Amino acid sequence: MNYENNLKILKDKLDRLKNMKYKSEARLEQLNSQKKDILAEIEKLGIKPEDLESEISNLKNEIDKLFDEANNLMPRL
Repeated sequence: MNYENNLKILKDKLDRLKNMKYKSEARLEQLNSQKKDILAEIEKLGIKPEDLESEISNLKNEIDKLFDEANNLMPRL
C-alpha cells in the first residue's frame, strides 16, 4: 500500500471539500442578503411578508376579473 499516494488523495479531497464549503458559505451569505433586500422591498410596498401569498392570490384574482371585463367589453365578431 502506498501511504504517500493515499495521503495525497485524501489531502486533495479535503482541499476540494474545503473549497466547496467556502463557496457554499459565500453563496448562502449572498442569498441571505438578497432575501433581506427583497423583504425590505416588500415591506416598502406596504405588504407584510407573511401576507405575501394572500396578496399574490388577490392580485391574480383581480387580473382575471379585469381580463373578463375587457373581454366582455369587446364587440362580438
